[in-house]
Amino acid sequence: MIAIPAIDLRDGACVQLVGGSYATEKVRWEDPVAAARHWAEQGFARLHVVDLDAAMKKGANASMVRRILDEQTAEVQVGGGLRATDAVEDMLDAGARYAIVGTRALEDLDWLAEIAHANPGEIILAADVRERKITTQGWQRTLNRTILDVVEEINVLPLAALLVTAVHKEGQMLGVDLPLMEDVVDAADFPVFAAGGVGSMGDLWALEDRGVAGAVIGMALYTGAVDPRAVAGEFAQ
Repeated sequence: MIAIPAIDLRDGACVQLVGGSYATEKVRWEDPVAAARHWAEQGFARLHVVDLDAAMKKGANASMVRRILDEQTAEVQVGGGLRATDAVEDMLDAGARYAIVGTRALEDLDWLAEIAHANPGEIILAADVRERKITTQGWQRTLNRTILDVVEEINVLPLAALLVTAVHKEGQMLGVDLPLMEDVVDAADFPVFAAGGVGSMGDLWALEDRGVAGAVIGMALYTGAVDPRAVAGEFAQ
């Protein structure tokens, strides 16, 4: 399993939110490029960069994303507001190893299939989940479909991975939703990444034990709840 530090961009800064709510910002680092450099220096081979403003249609941090990509300190998976084919391809051309798509892909599976087949092994589908229901549009809309419904619909696609974020756990460091992740791994024909709730090495070992291929970590790293070098060394690939 690979551990991936989260770099969430808001108003030009690197932030961490709690419980999928934009009103609960708990961490703010003013220089996201320095954050990317820091996590790479700690030994992490991949970074998870998301433009929260673009995801919410409240602006964009495109120049900051490109600055992080230009650093070339680690491979980067980038998401947030990628709702058009051109935007996905531009991000890959700019140096992103993977493009992360969410809202439009979940609401328009034909488009997801189109970009997945055009870029096999380079698209990560991000599904934000609250009590197993899919939430989109920056956690503002809940779809009448569960994550397992979605997995069944997309299993034939050549995705790089499915990233499942348990937003009801996010930022709280109280443990991950293991039953959720176990069920998704069992159902999926592609790698599954997990996010939300990681607060200890034990959480990471539990995810790995259940077949999760990658874990995105935010608050636990930024608050020092886990030792970054230990995490990077233990969960390198």
